[in-house]
Amino acid sequence: MADSTSIFIGTGGSKPQALELKRANRHGLIAGATGTGKTVTVQGIIEGFSAVGVPCFVADVKGDLAGLAMAGSPTAKMHDVFAARAKEIGYDSWAYADTPVQFWDLFGEQGHPIRTTISEMGPLLLARLMDLNEVQEGVLTIAFTVADKEGLLLLDLDDLQAMLAHCATRADELTTTYGNMSKASIGTIQRSLLQLRAQGGEHFFGEPALAMADFIACDDKGRGVVNVLAAAKLMQSPKLYSTFLLWLLSELFEHLPEIGDPDKPVLCFFFDEAHLLFNDAPKALLEKIEQVVRLIRSKGVGVYFITQNPIDIPDTVAGQLGNRVQHALRAFTPRDQAAVKSAATTFRANPGVDVETVITELKVGEALVSLLQPDGAPSPVERTLIKPPSSRVGPLDAKERGVMVATDAIGEKYDTLIDAESAEELLSTKAAEASAAAAEAKAASEAEKAAAAQAKVDARTAKDAERARITAEKEAARQEREAAKAAANSPWAKIASSATRTATTTITRTVANEVAKQVFGTGSKRGSSSGGLIGGLVRGVLGGLFKGR
Repeated sequence: MADSTSIFIGTGGSKPQALELKRANRHGLIAGATGTGKTVTVQGIIEGFSAVGVPCFVADVKGDLAGLAMAGSPTAKMHDVFAARAKEIGYDSWAYADTPVQFWDLFGEQGHPIRTTISEMGPLLLARLMDLNEVQEGVLTIAFTVADKEGLLLLDLDDLQAMLAHCATRADELTTTYGNMSKASIGTIQRSLLQLRAQGGEHFFGEPALAMADFIACDDKGRGVVNVLAAAKLMQSPKLYSTFLLWLLSELFEHLPEIGDPDKPVLCFFFDEAHLLFNDAPKALLEKIEQVVRLIRSKGVGVYFITQNPIDIPDTVAGQLGNRVQHALRAFTPRDQAAVKSAATTFRANPGVDVETVITELKVGEALVSLLQPDGAPSPVERTLIKPPSSRVGPLDAKERGVMVATDAIGEKYDTLIDAESAEELLSTKAAEASAAAAEAKAASEAEKAAAAQAKVDARTAKDAERARITAEKEAARQEREAAKAAANSPWAKIASSATRTATTTITRTVANEVAKQVFGTGSKRGSSSGGLIGGLVRGVLGGLFKGR
């Protein structure tokens, strides 16, 4: 059986088959047709890794790997089969037990949400994911640079889209500083982001972002925590799934230190239904997977692919998979026959095993196994009966899953989205302030225009009023002159004027004579001639006075 340096897989050729922990970071492949026992094999390997303190990650496409969280039961329908198999392979220590599991779900429905920020994703990964050309990638990089310099946090898709729109309005200004930034390129990026949003991308970008310490962890018993990602719904959104994997692999590659070949892996990745991963995967993801498979070994990470057909795995990746477990294949079609021949050539030959024949004859729970030995060489292929799992075979119901999610070590740390003030809010505030300032300036300008117009109206009104006053005064004067003229020319005025003149003459003579008498005396000769003269003068003066009156 296995010891602390290996994981027991099963018994073949009358000897146990064990996966060496020191070689577990050399990656692996578990393949076989539907219903041949791949899931049980994967479940047993994950249990083995967890038991020796190696955390794992598995994308659970069908939902049946969630059973890792619960111990198996003697009342389960497969109990008798598993008990008989354990006895047949000499697995005396077999017993039901659970495995520490953390459930994750990008949509937050069947586990804790997994999030990262746009800033952590970075322009390079996003550009590669969206298959942008060099010009569009440059524009995206400019948007990130401007956001960084202006203190605008890029946390979610809203932030990035708002930032791109902001850059479009400043395209002429930014072009002079950073180079050409066409609105057409920005439009292309925006459309790609809309496609990502349509597949649920808004669930993945935001805060709180996942901390790797919560992902690579052990429980209080020293068992490695198994991170189970609910992927049934996620696989219907291939762009979102690719985005998540691209980010996760990049994070691991960036943050894990180089440690060479550790005694046991730091983390093991399991990609279930890998053919779905590689079908129509973006070039950036394929390149990243190939890079990870080639280089992440030295960081202590093992990557295992589970698929129906071994030829689903690209040759550049398949060539790096040292540990192999091949369940039965069906040779019904030319493609199946090609897969059988391909699989047969990948194993180290064993004179006692005709791989090409045996691979189509394997029973459920049997597999052809070739694992790396302590010296790094693959072992000769053996027909092996796989050990039974200790945890439940099959999915959890909604209530069981809910209890597991609510009571795990993560708690509610990631369950509530934090809507921090970031680029979208700040740019909206700036836009609102600019709009308010523009509206205020416009209102002030319109008020000034209205005041000026009113002043013109008031001046015109005052001028018209002054003109009317002057006209009225002139008219009144004219009417007065005409009235005076008319009065002077009337018969009664002439009669009154004649009477006045007669009366004035009479009064003048009388007064003059009286003055003469008083001055010169009456009856004097001398006085007579002088009096007459003086009287004439007096009459003349008085007459003039009366005439003036």
